[in-house]
Amino acid sequence: MRLFETLVEPSICLEDGLDARRTLPALLAARAARNGAAPLFSDRTTTWTASEAVDIAARRAGALAAQGVGRGDHVALLCGNRSEFMEIVLGCGWLGAVVVPINTASRGLQLEHILRNCGARLLVAEAHLVDAVHALDAQDLPLETIWLIGEPTMNAPESSTYATAPLPPAREPAAPARLTDGDPFAVLYTSGTSGLSKGVICPHAQFYWWGHYTARDLGVTAGDVLYTCLPLFHTNALNSFFQALIHDAELVVDRRFSARGFFDALVETRATVTYVLGAMVPILLGRPVTANEREHRVRVALAPGVPENFQQDFTTRCGIALVDGYGSTETNCVISGALGAQRPGYMGKLAPGFDARVVDEQDQAVPDGEAGELILRADMPFAFASGYLGMPEKTVEAWRNLWFHTGDRVVRDADGYYRFIDRLKDTIRRRGENVSSFEVEQVLLSHPSVETAAVFAVKSALAEDEVMAAIVLREGKTLEPLELTRYCEPRLPYFAVPRYLDFVRDLPKTENGKIQKFKLRETGVTAKTWDLDASGYRLRRS
Repeated sequence: MRLFETLVEPSICLEDGLDARRTLPALLAARAARNGAAPLFSDRTTTWTASEAVDIAARRAGALAAQGVGRGDHVALLCGNRSEFMEIVLGCGWLGAVVVPINTASRGLQLEHILRNCGARLLVAEAHLVDAVHALDAQDLPLETIWLIGEPTMNAPESSTYATAPLPPAREPAAPARLTDGDPFAVLYTSGTSGLSKGVICPHAQFYWWGHYTARDLGVTAGDVLYTCLPLFHTNALNSFFQALIHDAELVVDRRFSARGFFDALVETRATVTYVLGAMVPILLGRPVTANEREHRVRVALAPGVPENFQQDFTTRCGIALVDGYGSTETNCVISGALGAQRPGYMGKLAPGFDARVVDEQDQAVPDGEAGELILRADMPFAFASGYLGMPEKTVEAWRNLWFHTGDRVVRDADGYYRFIDRLKDTIRRRGENVSSFEVEQVLLSHPSVETAAVFAVKSALAEDEVMAAIVLREGKTLEPLELTRYCEPRLPYFAVPRYLDFVRDLPKTENGKIQKFKLRETGVTAKTWDLDASGYRLRRS
């Protein structure tokens, strides 16, 4: 008997093409039973078939269990796109533990908060990234043990309280946990607006529905090769694994996006479907035309947030059709549409199984054609996140009146198409990452020369945002912009370090002392604004 037949009940049935249970162990077993010999995952050095993925999940779960990890325990994961990342994800899902993928650029306050908030006793980390953990001045973290992937760049400091060891080999296979669709699968951290990053509790079924709806709009079928260079610690790339899993396709991941190597990678991997973000398309179009832009097999890309004026140019030049849409870590692929239903400048229509309203400040619906906040809910159980970890007040606020409040302003046209306008939240979207203005401000304020600071978004030429900060110095203090940048660098993810700095005498405020960031955004970049990109200094990315 094959491993998946011995470890999983043979009662997994299919109904209208949908798995009866939507947990990772059930989905893995069902895929192995249907098409076990076909490839499921590759990081371009290691490839697994579906049957091999079941064995890997069970044996990695055995190693986690031997470490004392049990159902419901959180396991932190600080790792880039490689097979070990998915190995830990599958092992946790098989065991019923909860994986906590952390942005590999996390540093300082943000990283400390995540490790404290998730309560993980075990961290699995690439060796070259673990220095950021040892640099934290936090001796009371719940963390006890670190498993290292690869060779460390330096020895752990003598003062470290963490037991550090190489990633242990797989153990005897563990039996799959008896899970429900609503059991938590992962906690994904999304940047806060007026506070620290929030840990979004994502149940197993949420990722099933991500895989179902996203693949439906992309037309994913058996034998497709899905290629992504987006980070697996975000929803976009992680749900692409579920697209492959439930549709008998293969997911191929690369370490990172390279404009120069993107089309080469599509050719080399024989990809048929890919994934891009809004800023990637103008970057790719800005490069000289090359032959390989037309030598690939890719027919379609999921491309949320690509500006309307770039969409047709990209398709005409590269032969890849673009599918827009709307979703968030807390929700799902709620607004989109297949290729024939795409309309430039619009996110698409509401998917079946979801409900949406466009509302005013009192949650009253506004007429079609009028802008308001998008609020959402799902018909299917556990298709959305279950809330924010350890932040009940934030959960209640976001899900008030039993609708999830996205914080995004949209317009719904009379024919049901939705158009994105802007964000209501004080958050910044840069290079595909959400940046918390609060977290950046806390780092700026910790500099001894800074009296107060306000961080806000200004428009980028690449269709997203740039980070800008207005700084008021303490009386009698002076500070060079590059000195402040170097101070921020080890304390913030590279993408959160402000590009623009303005040193000002004071900040615009309301009568009760609240900083009026809208006035700062309206002023934006001026002739006296310091620009990091123009300085010639290049930030380190790891």
